[in-house]
Amino acid sequence: MSKFCLALVCPPEIEEKLLDVLLATAGDEIFTSTPTFSHGTAHGRLSAVEHVMGRSLAVQVQILVTEDAMSRLLQTLRLSFAGTGLRYWALPLAAEGEIV
Repeated sequence: MSKFCLALVCPPEIEEKLLDVLLATAGDEIFTSTPTFSHGTAHGRLSAVEHVMGRSLAVQVQILVTEDAMSRLLQTLRLSFAGTGLRYWALPLAAEGEIV
């Protein structure tokens, strides 16, 4: 079964809730979270400083999931994070493993 790298970009104020949802629903899937900047964010979501800088502080989460798990996770996120500005995209995973 093919896997995907699902990337989620969220405002910092929903980071903890997002991580809690992922910890509760992701099972054994590994994921990472990283502070980042978001460019192209809707102007209504930017503070005055962010508007001048042209970027906003954000958190990026990447999680490796099967297509079925991704569909279920996105449905959960749509219900839990409607209107929050949570963005996502998915890329097919070429390889994964663990160096032991």
